[in-house]
Amino acid sequence: MTRHWEAGVQYNNGDAVEYHGKKYNIIQPHRSQSDWAPDRTPALWGVVPYHDCDDDFKDKHKEKAHDEGNQCRPAHEWNPPAPTKQRPDQAPYQTEPVKPEEQKKNWYDLSDERKKQLAIGGGLAAGIGLLGAGFAAYKHHEHDEEKKTAYTWGAQNWLKDAQECTQRFYQQGPTGPCTWLLVNGNQIPQGAIVGGEEGGNTLYVARSYHEGGVHPGKAGACSIIGYGNDEVDYDTYEVLVGDMRGLRWVDAENHLDLSRLGGARPVDGGREGNGDRIYIAQGQYKGNTICGKVKDTGKDHGALLPQNDKEHTVERYRVLCYA
Repeated sequence: MTRHWEAGVQYNNGDAVEYHGKKYNIIQPHRSQSDWAPDRTPALWGVVPYHDCDDDFKDKHKEKAHDEGNQCRPAHEWNPPAPTKQRPDQAPYQTEPVKPEEQKKNWYDLSDERKKQLAIGGGLAAGIGLLGAGFAAYKHHEHDEEKKTAYTWGAQNWLKDAQECTQRFYQQGPTGPCTWLLVNGNQIPQGAIVGGEEGGNTLYVARSYHEGGVHPGKAGACSIIGYGNDEVDYDTYEVLVGDMRGLRWVDAENHLDLSRLGGARPVDGGREGNGDRIYIAQGQYKGNTICGKVKDTGKDHGALLPQNDKEHTVERYRVLCYA
């Protein structure tokens, strides 16, 4: 029998719940909150059409199904109702719709009128509460309000893209050798790409939004990226899943030169705030194998690995590439 949805419960892959007369299958593992009901979080739960439900559920709800024409919309068509008495940073959706073309824009490229509409209508900070400590630390730094708003805009758009990518993966399956999946806490998904080992614990390839960019790093209990010679922790992040038969680690050294990877094409790991591409690196540091980042622009003399609250440069490293 399908259990009823509850707040404060850890839901994992394969779970199903009942809520307001409908059955939902999980899309993304998470710990539920009071304002994350299934009908309001289409990135977390997918509604199951009545005709696909089990016989017990059908018998229990056949009258309601008849009244509704025996139809339930698929998850990608499910429009969550408008929130009531709720802060816009609490739930992973937004009340003021952001146009697809706007998601690709920098905050500073939007008109003043549009910025005002988004700020008043709840189009900002949608789901930002999910990001955790790293985002909170940034918000408390000495940044002017415009910079904070621009950061929130970028983080929100990254989060929305990550949710949509994750939902497609769980509904349609992989479309290539590897895919970035949105996770929360230590809920590492099946098929996560191993990036190294630290103190006997397995590290997985991960990435998080920070300072206007998306930076690869490592994940275990949470995501840890390196930035500005520091380690930054995030509770909500992406983990790379895939099949290593379609991937391989390629040796490199010093400043990354893509032409010296033997024709291999590196996996896209993210980007800097200025748009420079970042790739996934793996290197040795004090007896540990750490996954971090490397780029072919700038003045770095190797890969940057996060460990012991700092970023460390290693001249010899490997880059994750397609096989």
